[in-house]
Amino acid sequence: MEIFSNFPLWASLFAILFAQVVKVPIQFIASRKVDWSLVTSTGGMPSSHSAAVTALATGIAIENGLASPVFALATVFAIITMFDATGVRFQAGEQAAVINQLMRDFNKFVSDAKGWQNKDEEEKRKELKTLLGHKPIEVFFGGLTGIFLTLLVHYLITL
Repeated sequence: MEIFSNFPLWASLFAILFAQVVKVPIQFIASRKVDWSLVTSTGGMPSSHSAAVTALATGIAIENGLASPVFALATVFAIITMFDATGVRFQAGEQAAVINQLMRDFNKFVSDAKGWQNKDEEEKRKELKTLLGHKPIEVFFGGLTGIFLTLLVHYLITL
């Protein structure tokens, strides 16, 4: 039952949940549309990946200190995760957006030429997912979310 007293783990899981849920009101403010699918999707503001890894590193720092090897491991893990979120995954999303536009253009051409629109939806390809990665600002605020939530939870627990 030691897992229930693992503060860095629970801080990380809480940061993921908070970051995923808070995407809905942030998106509502930006677009005036409620999209509950954001709770289970990747990408968007703030980055739940960044929130999770920074919460983990912060929780480990609180429990083991900044000089501990475990903190060093968690910090490097966080940096790599956040770099990947803004690099490879973001570029994959950008490429998917271009491919989707090419598919729309191609579908329009086929529609005009052969009645593509009359085909069943099952015959049409599904669009590639474009919201894979994060913009640097999303990763930054995800990281801040993880750090601040962990500090807040730790403060509330130790009252």
